[in-house]
Amino acid sequence: MYTFDSRIRYSETDSEGKLTMASIINYFQDCSTFQSEDLGLGVAKLRQMHLVWVLSSWQIVVERYPALGERVAIGTVPYGLKGFLGYRNFLMMDEKGEYLAKANSLWSLLDTRTNKPAAVPQIMMEGYRLGEKLEMDYAPRRIAVPLGGVLREPVVVRQHHLDTNHHVNNQQFIDIAMDYLPEGFAVKQVRAEYKKQAFLGDVLMPRVAQTQDNVCVTLENQEGGLYVAAEFARLD
Repeated sequence: MYTFDSRIRYSETDSEGKLTMASIINYFQDCSTFQSEDLGLGVAKLRQMHLVWVLSSWQIVVERYPALGERVAIGTVPYGLKGFLGYRNFLMMDEKGEYLAKANSLWSLLDTRTNKPAAVPQIMMEGYRLGEKLEMDYAPRRIAVPLGGVLREPVVVRQHHLDTNHHVNNQQFIDIAMDYLPEGFAVKQVRAEYKKQAFLGDVLMPRVAQTQDNVCVTLENQEGGLYVAAEFARLD
């Protein structure tokens, strides 16, 4: 398990002074990035090897949103490397060692020259020490998108949506989707299935479908192709 400690900053909180879902995702991304950098398998090394990790799916479960100033520990454990796929858990804990959030994720390794899957190289197999999967209620990776969603105003991809891979960061997709949640909807769980990368100038067409328990937001291109499907379950 790779971990780092932090403290909830004002810039990471919402209007109620609680950590936002976007900030939870950023902490998790930072944790895996820090691990890779410390192992010599970070951004620069990936560029040298013409490789990039692209997120295929998220499942994030929140037990409690920490408040401004709380001290937290963030951890990650890769638990599987197979073919071009990487499996990784994340967690966030408070000072008492109680879980604030857990996550499961699936990543695909791509060759940046061809944009096609690439087998995980031996240097990564040896560098990442695989651990045990976290205990959590694992949900299916694929999301069943309800029929009859309502199409909303398009969103144009801007510079601030992009990361070092020059595509829309997975957290930015979730942030955009959360803009279409009903007022006062506190998220207990988010599941996201990523299907296609989006780049500067692309137009995202949000489609929103609400059931009794969940809200599903898809971000599509203008031809109806899917970038991401995100399903949000309400916090009790």
